[in-house]
Amino acid sequence: MVMALKPLHDAFGLREVVVSTYQSVSGAGQKGVDELMIQIEQVSAHKATEPHHFKKQIAFNVIPQIDEFTSSGYTKEELKMINETKKILNLPNLIITATCVRVPVVVGHAVSVFAKFEKATDLSEALSALRAFPGVKVVDNPNNFEYTTPLDVASTNDVYVSRLRKHPDIENALSFWCVADNVRKGAALNTVQIAQMMAGE
Repeated sequence: MVMALKPLHDAFGLREVVVSTYQSVSGAGQKGVDELMIQIEQVSAHKATEPHHFKKQIAFNVIPQIDEFTSSGYTKEELKMINETKKILNLPNLIITATCVRVPVVVGHAVSVFAKFEKATDLSEALSALRAFPGVKVVDNPNNFEYTTPLDVASTNDVYVSRLRKHPDIENALSFWCVADNVRKGAALNTVQIAQMMAGE
């Protein structure tokens, strides 16, 4: 999400973000993947399931909880997303709220983002800014079903943005869908890219 927001912030000045995440079970490690696979077999065989790693059955379900709840009502994952987004973008006063959901997908995190900006947004300018930003790819022709899903981006290194659209009533707002392979971009690849930057490559 931050990789998509950065060029948009540079173009229009980010003010507020509302994000809902759809996070795959691999984000919870191998135990999360194993639990999904076991439960799919159990449900398919009409057997009862018993959650272990997750708080609820994950097979054929979505769970609006990632990590533990805090006294604020937000989970630790949601607070981490809020705080790290502000830190990475160097926007300590950014208004951001997050709802993080675990979904029965093996690899690939997706986010639905609504963002408000200081300036009036221009869709063509926004698309140009995203396309020019390293590591971001735009796949956005929904009338021809050209948008990305977690399956589409598995084993790829980029962040994919689809369904970019202006709000019909709010002049300075954009909504978009964003997907990446969390195992690569969210973990291993990030480590390599940070090491390359520190080495000056």
